[in-house]
Amino acid sequence: MLIVLGVMALAIAAKIKFPIPPSPVPVTMGTFAVLTIGAAYGPRLGLATIIGYMAIGALGFDVFASSSAEKNGLTYMMGGTGGYLVGYVLATLALGFAARRGMDRSVLGMGAAMIVGNVLIYVPGILWLAHLYTWEKPILEWGLTPFIIGDIMKLALAALLLPAVWKLVGKARG
Repeated sequence: MLIVLGVMALAIAAKIKFPIPPSPVPVTMGTFAVLTIGAAYGPRLGLATIIGYMAIGALGFDVFASSSAEKNGLTYMMGGTGGYLVGYVLATLALGFAARRGMDRSVLGMGAAMIVGNVLIYVPGILWLAHLYTWEKPILEWGLTPFIIGDIMKLALAALLLPAVWKLVGKARG
């Protein structure tokens, strides 16, 4: 049940988006959901949730930020947001392991872990944009700088809400 709820939360959060032209990647609440699920669910349940989300998206369901009836599935996943999707998996695992080590017991500890999670989302995302568009384009202006302030706010919100989410998940995390 928690995996289904997590996949639903990810899909809904991905659709809450704000385009930032000329970037091919919109600001979404997807990173907020990934950070929260990774920390609250732990590495196993978090990974199962994010893999479930990716599988549903790969099958063509409209669960990603800018997917549509025309642009979905693996075609969408190989586009501008593909690297960030890989980063979602890495961040989910990192936050799950950080929470398992007790970093979720404090806002500051979890905030630090979430910064690492954000870096793990950005690195493959930026590298993938560079692969698609070359470094001759303003890759950092497209894939990093417009998102920093919003991600700091999402990170703080996730760190503050984590204790409540953790209580809801309880013993199911792993």
